[in-house]
Order: sequence, then structure tokens, then C-alpha cells
Amino acid sequence: MTVSTSTCFFRMHNVIQDYSWGSTTSIESLFGIANPEGRPQAEIWMGAHPNGCSQVDVAGKATRLAEFIETDKATIIGEAADKQFGELPYLFKILAAEKALSIQVHPSKAQAEVGFAKEQGAGIALSAGHRNYKDPNHKPELVFALTPYQAMNGFREFAEIISFFHVLENADLNELVIALEENQNEAGLRQFFEAILSLQDEMKETAVNALLVYAAQHKEEALFALILDLAGQYPGDIGLFSPLMLNVLTLQPGEAMFLDACTPHAYIKGTGLEIMANSDNVLRAGLTPKHMDIAELVASTRFVPMPADMLLLAPEQSEGGLHYPIPVPDFKFSVYQNQQGTKLTTSSAEILLAIDMPLTVNHSSGETLTIQKGESVFIPAYSRNYTASTTGRFARAYN
Repeated sequence: MTVSTSTCFFRMHNVIQDYSWGSTTSIESLFGIANPEGRPQAEIWMGAHPNGCSQVDVAGKATRLAEFIETDKATIIGEAADKQFGELPYLFKILAAEKALSIQVHPSKAQAEVGFAKEQGAGIALSAGHRNYKDPNHKPELVFALTPYQAMNGFREFAEIISFFHVLENADLNELVIALEENQNEAGLRQFFEAILSLQDEMKETAVNALLVYAAQHKEEALFALILDLAGQYPGDIGLFSPLMLNVLTLQPGEAMFLDACTPHAYIKGTGLEIMANSDNVLRAGLTPKHMDIAELVASTRFVPMPADMLLLAPEQSEGGLHYPIPVPDFKFSVYQNQQGTKLTTSSAEILLAIDMPLTVNHSSGETLTIQKGESVFIPAYSRNYTASTTGRFARAYN
């Protein structure tokens, strides 16, 4: 063992990503994190990802979390996590979207491994704009709403998609709609989706303009008002058809949903907590000026409708917390409220985030740490047991 296990709680200093779609006010309003320059505060990253690694105080010295973990991975992240993943297997975020993020699909683990190896072999730089795979990992996600949180997730039912495109009465798309109507299966949806995304030049412009004319005539309907709003953010983008193909929903504060690999989705507006596998693989499907590899996107997409009533993730309640059933081993996520000395046991590395009130953690060694709302603490696997107290809520990321 090369790391001292005398310290169990590490206050985290986290990177704020200022992506252009981020809110300039939400994180400051919810967590009191100052934003004197009024920059977009899009995401706060809590974890060891190289593109935004947190720092922790180790023996009085600010240290990158990834470097601290490397001093003794099995002791810090747990033997099972070290054996299976070889790293902290999740990335925890606060995400505040003022504008829509791109529609995207994350590949499966197997697809990512093949795609990453192929691009590495071709000598494509990791920073290249046309690079699809930044790592050989999948990227399933969970989002937990802190404010009303609008998003798209998964394909609508076949009949719903067909109905929306029929009412457009767009002559340029009629053959595609008829083909989907005659082939209401995975192959038919794949062909339809790929054909829409592949529209080019005058045909694309004509189709998008016709969509916007119809939307303007029906702007009292929420769906078409959304399309007009997205058109203001991404003029002429083929992704403006996506709300007609994908489920659109608004999570209320406290609600959560899971976004699986191979499922098209997009965050539209709102602030929430997000936890995901430790990956940066994104295949884009619209609402973006960035590279779109349609062939690779389609090959990595599962063309199965998701019933709207199955989109929310219902938590299981036990031991004072709400525990979300996540079908991957990379991460677990729980939320606790109004806890006084609640005993928690861990065999993995954990990150706790104080959501709306201060949070105090105590260890049997006598160590204690209090963090304020919007702050987080890293707890190594070797801590084993600790207690948590708050009059508000805290989120727990672990695996």
C-alpha cells in the first residue's frame, strides 16, 4: 500500500466547463457559485476524466484526482473496480443548459472498442474534428432534474412518427413516409432516419423551410413552438425534424431518466445532475455545427421505439435514500434527504454532492468534513463506513 489511509474525506475542487449552450445564471442561482464575468456555466465535472479532472487536497497540496487514484488504485477505488475498469469508472456532473445540446448517440462498449481501435490504427488525432471515438468505452447516462428539464429520448412509436410527417404534407418527404408506413419495423425506421439526416442542398433547404412554415402556422402547439425555438438556435439544421421522431418530455424536479447506449437523445433546457460512464464518445445526429458521420451514427443506433410511459426511472426507497436502478456496472446513483447520522457503507470510491443545504460527513476515526451546497467530497473505498447528516438533500455517486 503506497497511500496513507488516514484521510477519508477529500474536499473537491471541480472544473466548470463554459460550453456556449450553458446557462449564465442557473448554477450561480442554485448553488451560489459566483460568475462575475457572466460566462456560460454549462457543466461542473466531478471525477477524474482527463478533459476536466477534479483536484483534491492531499497532505495540504492540490492534487489531480486521477494522480491521487494512481498512487494505489485498488485501495482508493476498490479492488473490484480496479480489476474491472482500472480507473474511476464514472463521471459525475452538474449540467445547466440554456440552449439545446446536439442530438447524439453513444456507442455500445463493443462498438466503441472496435471504432476506437480503427481510428487509432488510421492515425487520426484524438483532437481531430472528424474523430468519432475518443476512448474505447460506452457512455450510458442518468439525469436527475433539479429544475424543469426538457429533453428528447428515444424514438417515438411508429404510428406517432408517421402521423406527424403526414400532417406536414411535404411532397419531398412523401415517398419516405410511405416507405416507413409500409415497413413499421427496425429496418424501416433505420432507412427513414438515415434518409432524413442525409438530405442535402436544395432538397434539405426546401424540406426544412416547409417544416418551419407549418410550425409557424401551428405555434400554439408545444411541439411546433419547440421546433421554432430550436430553429432560432440552429437555423436550417436537419435536426429540426428530430422532435417529430423522438420522444419529447420535461422532467420535473426530482424526476430522473436513464439514457442507454445506442439511443438518440438530446438535452434541450434545464439544470440537473448527470452521471455517466467515464467516456467522451459522441456520435451526432443534428442540432450541431460539428461533424456528423451518418453511416457510423446509424450503425451505432438501435431503431426500436421507446414508449413514452417508460422513459422515467422510478427509484427504489430503502435505508433513507432513493436508489435508481441502473442496468450497467459502471455507476450507481442515490439521493438522500433530511438525514441525521445516516450510516453508509462503501466498497468503491464515492462522490457526494450537497444539493441544497450543507452536508457533514463523519468517520469513526474522528475525521469530519462539512461542505456547502454545490460542493462535493471524494470518499475513497478504504473509508469503508461513514455517516452523513444534512437538513437538505445530497446525491451519492458510486459503483
